[in-house]
Amino acid sequence: MKIGIIVSQADPETVWNAFRFGVFSLAKKHSVKAFLIGKGVDCEDIEDERFNVKDQLAAFLREGGSLFACGTCLKSRRKEGSAVCPLSTMEELMNIVEESDKVVSF
Repeated sequence: MKIGIIVSQADPETVWNAFRFGVFSLAKKHSVKAFLIGKGVDCEDIEDERFNVKDQLAAFLREGGSLFACGTCLKSRRKEGSAVCPLSTMEELMNIVEESDKVVSF
C-alpha cells in the first residue's frame, strides 16, 4: 500500500507518533511519503526528553521513507531546505495525496 503522511504540528509527541507510524508502516513493506507543512517544518528542531523526534525521523529515512517540506512554510520561517527537510511544493503534496492509497494527517 502507498501511504501519505502529512505533518502540520510541532508538538513533540504528535510528530514522534507520526514518524513512528511511518517506520512501522515501512517495516510492513508499505511505501511511505511524508510531507511537512506549517509548524511541521520545525520538526527537526524539536528537543524533548520523552519523545525523541530526531531518532524517529532518522529511522524513517533510514528505512526508506521519503520526506518533503513545504518551501513556502520554510521560507516564512527564514529556513532553507536540508537533507532532512528538503524544499518542496504544493505540487508534490498533491502528488502524494493523489498517488497514496491512504493519507494520514498529524
